[in-house]
Amino acid sequence: MRFISLLVFLFSILATATSSATPSAMHPSVDLLADWVALDAPSGHEYHATDRLQQQLSGWRKGRSGNLIKVVGDIDGDGPASLVACLLDAPSFTVSQVRADGYLRLHHAGAAPEHPLWTQAHEGQQLRIMTRRGPVVGVSALANGHFSNLHASEVALTRAEDLWLDVGADSAADVAALGIELLDPVTRHLPAWSFGDWVAGPAAGSRVGCAAVVAAAEAGVRGGGATVYVLSTLSHFANQGLSAAIVELGSFDRIVLMDRGVERLAELPPFPRGLREFSPAKLEQIQRLAPTVSAAGSLMERVHRKEVERLGQRLLNALGDDSHSLTWTSAPNPLMPLNNAFASDPGRSDATDVDQYLHLLDDLGELYGVPGSEGPVRAAVSRALPSWAQNALQSDEIGNLWLDLGPSEQPATIFMAHMDEVGWVVEDVAEDGVVSLMRRGGALSLAAEGQPAILHLDHGSGADSEVSPTQLPGVFLSRSAEQVQELKARQPKTLQAWFGLARSELEQMGVTVGMPVTGYKEGHRLANNRFTVRGMDDRVGTAALIQAVRRLDPDTLEQRVVIAWSVQEEGGLFGAAALAARFATNTRRVYSIDTFVTSDTPLEKAHFAYAPLGSGPVLRSMESSGLVMRNELDRNRAVANASGITYQIGMTQGGTDGTAFTFYGVPNAGLSWPGRYSHGPAELGDASDMLRLVDLISAFMHAKP
Repeated sequence: MRFISLLVFLFSILATATSSATPSAMHPSVDLLADWVALDAPSGHEYHATDRLQQQLSGWRKGRSGNLIKVVGDIDGDGPASLVACLLDAPSFTVSQVRADGYLRLHHAGAAPEHPLWTQAHEGQQLRIMTRRGPVVGVSALANGHFSNLHASEVALTRAEDLWLDVGADSAADVAALGIELLDPVTRHLPAWSFGDWVAGPAAGSRVGCAAVVAAAEAGVRGGGATVYVLSTLSHFANQGLSAAIVELGSFDRIVLMDRGVERLAELPPFPRGLREFSPAKLEQIQRLAPTVSAAGSLMERVHRKEVERLGQRLLNALGDDSHSLTWTSAPNPLMPLNNAFASDPGRSDATDVDQYLHLLDDLGELYGVPGSEGPVRAAVSRALPSWAQNALQSDEIGNLWLDLGPSEQPATIFMAHMDEVGWVVEDVAEDGVVSLMRRGGALSLAAEGQPAILHLDHGSGADSEVSPTQLPGVFLSRSAEQVQELKARQPKTLQAWFGLARSELEQMGVTVGMPVTGYKEGHRLANNRFTVRGMDDRVGTAALIQAVRRLDPDTLEQRVVIAWSVQEEGGLFGAAALAARFATNTRRVYSIDTFVTSDTPLEKAHFAYAPLGSGPVLRSMESSGLVMRNELDRNRAVANASGITYQIGMTQGGTDGTAFTFYGVPNAGLSWPGRYSHGPAELGDASDMLRLVDLISAFMHAKP
């Protein structure tokens, strides 16, 4: 899967943040350090990293417990012998059960991380299952955002036993076909993440310590005698890898351990069980060096580049070596997921309808478009239409797009999908650069807290804008362990973000109140042609209308049809209100092409809104803001039956663009696709439902008025 480029403005005030990809002096770049943090090395399965590091580096060998070891100098010669070690592995989960329905259950691998929000930061996210064949992406289930009132009483923090991993499978056999087995490690699926002078990610402090260890080894630092460098394994299993290294490699005059990051150096925790098994004399030899980090132990633990430089200098000081500087080396890039949605070129003769549709959906889904900032999505919609439709496309001052086709003297039948997605906007910026956020639509703060964040500059808010926004990466801040324990609340009261810059620096970059902020996202194809990306509500509907137009010969229409792509649906139906003011008094009926929020998840009760994925599109017939009158429902059924398309009928919560037309007396019905985990970071649907939705739209366009 391709990663979206994260572009950052570089001003003179930020000049010290840049360096070459693999510098030779004491100044590692944040990109280099971010590669180390992103390295795949789940606890107990560090070979995913050590095998690749061995291929990249020279002179390293495997030791007991899978440690990676390099000796600099003659270990049997004169002079003091030193052992320098770091903790390579990061916390992970393991597949503890493969269920008959295809869901996976998870358990912590080794000791559970101490940060109270660690597990919750994996709920509703794309996770990475490290199989023998390579990584596979899945989605951790999240209660539907539209059903928040049904979960209002849930206040407990998420535990490992609360996680359900959805890989698109419907059976244990589907799971096996993906190469997933019991005990496979599972981590958060994240790109290498840096912003300003900061690097962030799981176990960032430990990983930059390993970068320093490799830098010293590659520079040949010996500390007056032989030095053995160790990238140790199994730190989350009581430091078994480091213990094995100390026993295996013999007697040392000094041991330097690059320890986990801490908020304050004075708070370095006691030696864990395992190392405490050694004699006090042996422990006294161990000098522990730790970087100071922010949000220690959280998913997006972060460390400043200059702190890494200081850590490297402290390592040289500990070894008593003044003759060398560190040679910083990049880590291997993260492995690409095997379930890549884009193995086939959609233009190839053997590309299927699914390939073509999912290419279009991914192109739209990976765009960012908070309400009021839909410019890039709007431009993509226009580009995706056939030339005749581009020439006929109309727009208004708020940014809606539409085609007005067929007999102009008739009342219109309107088909409408919305281009925006839930997110946040800048509400206030403190002097230290902490950005307070305001929700746009039903964005879930629970699922954003402690995750990567992006502030979108030049975001294309104008109706005519086709600007591709510059993206400023940062993090959504998370509550500290003390705050969580004090409030004992699952949901954060407020949400803030930080981009590594002070307010004055952000202002120089043009950051203003109202600018959109989102999380990072990727599209991925799962098993059974399932697909996941944030914003499928309503990029699926947007893509379905594009596909219907691609199939359409407007000269064959017997009724007037208006095909519209609206803006600002989330949180207000503002685009739909503008379209209703223009068309509603001469509209026969409106069809909202939008999500059917299904209870087809293990976190919902199936007595309400149940529409299984893969069972066809949904005639959305009742929702929070209205219902389809019986005569219209009967007509809709008749059209669907005549088309021969398998469909479902359902009621759900939420509302759609068509609601804006109902106040003019216009019948509103939904032509929908069943979707899981609504308004979360990783919404999920079935491509077969989406393709049949296109068929259904086409059938309704050609139905008799």
